[in-house]
Amino acid sequence: MSNSSGGRTIVAIAILVAGFLVGRGIERFRIADRSVTVKGVAEREVKADVALWPLSFVAASDDLGVAQRKVQSDRRAVLAFLARNGIDSTATELIELRVTDTTANPYGSRNPGASRYVVRMGVMVRTHDVDRLRDASQRVDQLLNAGVVIAAGGEYGPSGPTYLFTKLNDFKPAMIAEATKNAREAAQQFARESRARVGAMRRASQGIFEILPRNPAPGLAQEGQIAKTLRVVSTVEYLLN
Repeated sequence: MSNSSGGRTIVAIAILVAGFLVGRGIERFRIADRSVTVKGVAEREVKADVALWPLSFVAASDDLGVAQRKVQSDRRAVLAFLARNGIDSTATELIELRVTDTTANPYGSRNPGASRYVVRMGVMVRTHDVDRLRDASQRVDQLLNAGVVIAAGGEYGPSGPTYLFTKLNDFKPAMIAEATKNAREAAQQFARESRARVGAMRRASQGIFEILPRNPAPGLAQEGQIAKTLRVVSTVEYLLN
């Protein structure tokens, strides 16, 4: 390319930059070294493949044996409820068993009428059959009808199910390639309208993979949704000829 034609290309590029960058995926354009930095995006809709559901229940009594028998009875009721909904007992494990004597704290005060012993038990349901667990969680009122009061929250998170996507590595190569391809297409479109040509890749950086809710809404985290959106953004700098 001659000096005069190269100069005309640079001028043309400079004139077009202001109105071109918006909405084109162009992150940065450098006239001095004739390079352009673009972003390429790739997304996939994926489905959670693991479901977790912590179930905690509490019994209180002045008789420790009575409280213990109540939580054991609640545990059997929970396992029976899960079995009726097609979830085997092998999918559950004990995650908590705590006994509190409300009179054991010499600096505390016991509320009048409160039971002396509080026994808390929790089980975690873990399954790859996310649809079946979701359906079971919609029938949790059956436990209430059986006399089991499920305690919400606690150190194991919300009482509702959590849905996880664990197969990210299966999607990484194809999505990185797609994001890089999209970045080059953005650079080529910029180059065409700037009367230049895309040259070699100067540098590239892969963004962090994000797992997002398919249906974004305030207060709704992706962990509570079975359907998710997998997203990655690649940033690539190309030389322009």
